[in-house]
Amino acid sequence: MSAPRVVTEVLGGGPLSRAAQDGQAPEEWYRGRPRGATEWKAYAERVRSEFATSRWLQGLRPAFDASGPALERLERVANANGIVVTTGQQPGLFGGPLYTLVKALSALALADRLERETGIPTAAVFWAATDDADFAEASWTAVAEDGGVRRLAIPRKGQDGLVMAEMPLPDTREVFDALTAAAGSAPHGEFLAAAREAYGSDTTVGAAYVKFLRTLLEPHGIPVLDAWHPATRAAARPTLVQALRRATVVDEALALRIVAIERAGFRAQVARVPKLSLVFRGMAGVKERVPIAQATEVADRADTVLSANVLLRPIVERRILPTVAYVAGPGEIAYFAQVGAVAEALGVSVPLAVPRWSATVVEPNIDRRLGRLGMVLDDIRTPHDAERRLGDRAIPSDIRASLDGIREDIARRMGALRDASAAQQELVPERVIEGARHQLLHRIDRLERRLRAASRARQVEAVQDLAAVRAALMPDGQRQERRLNPVPMLARHGDLLLAQLKAGAAMHAGTLVGA
Repeated sequence: MSAPRVVTEVLGGGPLSRAAQDGQAPEEWYRGRPRGATEWKAYAERVRSEFATSRWLQGLRPAFDASGPALERLERVANANGIVVTTGQQPGLFGGPLYTLVKALSALALADRLERETGIPTAAVFWAATDDADFAEASWTAVAEDGGVRRLAIPRKGQDGLVMAEMPLPDTREVFDALTAAAGSAPHGEFLAAAREAYGSDTTVGAAYVKFLRTLLEPHGIPVLDAWHPATRAAARPTLVQALRRATVVDEALALRIVAIERAGFRAQVARVPKLSLVFRGMAGVKERVPIAQATEVADRADTVLSANVLLRPIVERRILPTVAYVAGPGEIAYFAQVGAVAEALGVSVPLAVPRWSATVVEPNIDRRLGRLGMVLDDIRTPHDAERRLGDRAIPSDIRASLDGIREDIARRMGALRDASAAQQELVPERVIEGARHQLLHRIDRLERRLRAASRARQVEAVQDLAAVRAALMPDGQRQERRLNPVPMLARHGDLLLAQLKAGAAMHAGTLVGA
């Protein structure tokens, strides 16, 4: 069976994210990334020294609930006072889009590279943000069908505001059937079986996400930490209490950083909400931001369930795990400019964010269709370009030659008319002749578009190929990794695809560690 082709992409993102990736953002907004093995080792030694007497795994073991290669590597690293590379994502249906898997493999590749280059035992950890309450994001995924993109979604079963760890999972049989249909005659049914097992029982949205990710990632040595597990909440509580006690200072620091970001011509990724702290309190699984005016009172209540907002989460993670780097997507890189200000206000270490790898998977059947179209991946990125190329190719050469000849005749004869009018002391103003020329050319352009559309409509196979290619590579006009679920691809290609993804992530890790 032919292996899929994996194309490395530029990560992209907004202006602030791109500036940070290029090293053009102000230095005081971000922790600088080490360059070369020597700098990475020195930085990693500082991180591990903070945990020299810590038994961090002992407290978090129930929240990992790891097994197999993931547990073995985690224990080896913890016993040797090693370090971890982390990444994470909020829940998504059937594991969410492809970039969830790409982030996890990026973290693993960086952990492997750091361990090899520095000699310090290193593990990758995936932080499953089951404390997130965004059901709209967690309730859907998308798959490519031949000629289109299908959105798979589940209805809400619990009340609004519940964290995903508490949100009941509704019946998923219909969406699972659609996921299976999208996989086609897949030889690697174990991936579909894992999705069915995780999402087929009486559980919660968050628990299903964690179970599926553990099945997918643990064999590769990547443990999954459940953010809403009582063990994680207990480990995070001291940092959250500190953030409440210093809520006013944190808010002022955040406000100043946002002003600095905006004055530099960027937009802050996370909006500041006046009078609210960065800590949530939970009541029966429903989260609400703690008002700054009540922060001290809430901090004194030992029975209140606390959790972090997005700007505080990387700091919590850095406090409870010996995290040497967080592998971040473009939006995360942007908001780490604000995370740094929060960390400094709390007097704790500023977390380091590094960009994840980015990729598009071109499956063999899609490659064949691209070949039949005479196109490459870049040809379909810009809206309408591929259609125009298809239309250009469809118009018979004699019709195209006739259109070009008409345009040349119009240009020549209108030029002659202009010159003749000028010789007769400008019988009509030149602008009138130019206006007529533009009108004639405009009508020829309209005629050409109609001819192109009619010719393209006759190319039934080419139109079908283009629709399938678009659905697979630029679904809904977006990058594949941000839209499509990887389970059907994994079911079709199994270890061949995983090997390709790991190889690409390893190349990227080399650029992060290299001088």
